[in-house]
Amino acid sequence: MKTVEDFIITIPDFPEPGIMFRDVTGVLDDAEGLKIAIDELYKKLDGVEYDVIAGAEARGFIFGMPLAYKAGKPFVPIRKKGKLPRETVEKSYDLEYGTATIEIHKNSIKPGQRVVVVDDLIATGGTMKASAELIEELGGKVVKMLFLLELEGLEGRKKLSGYDVDSVVKYPGK
Repeated sequence: MKTVEDFIITIPDFPEPGIMFRDVTGVLDDAEGLKIAIDELYKKLDGVEYDVIAGAEARGFIFGMPLAYKAGKPFVPIRKKGKLPRETVEKSYDLEYGTATIEIHKNSIKPGQRVVVVDDLIATGGTMKASAELIEELGGKVVKMLFLLELEGLEGRKKLSGYDVDSVVKYPGK
C-alpha cells in the first residue's frame, strides 16, 4: 500500500545548496496521492471536537477545503493582506528575510468556536502562530494544527508549544 511519502518529490539543493526541498505537488497531481493525503489528514481529526477548519494561503486552502467538505464543516481562509473584501483583523510576523501580514474576515470566527488550522507544511511555525493569534483575537479556540509535512530540523513545534500539533509525514532535516 502506498503512503503520502511515496508521492512527495525530494529535490536536492533547491532553492540553495544543502536544502532538500519537499515538493507536495507530486501529491496533488496524482489522484491516488491526493486521496491518500486527504484521508490521512482526516484520520488525524478523529476524536477532535471542532466547529471550523481554517487554512493558511495558499496550500492550506488546498488541503483544508477537502477536509472541511468531508467533515461537513465550514472553511475559513486566512489570506495575505489586502485579499479579503470585508472587514478584517490582521497579524504581521517575521520571515527569514522580512515580514508578512495575514488577515481573516472579522466575522468568520465566532467566539467560542473550536478551530482546526491546516497548512501543507510546518517549517519555522511563523505563519501558523500568526494564524492562531488571529483566531484567538476573534474569540476562537485553536484545538488542532494539522500539516501534511513537517520539517523537524526547523523546530516549528517550539514556536507552537501549547497547541496540539500533528503532521502526516515528518522529515528530520530542513
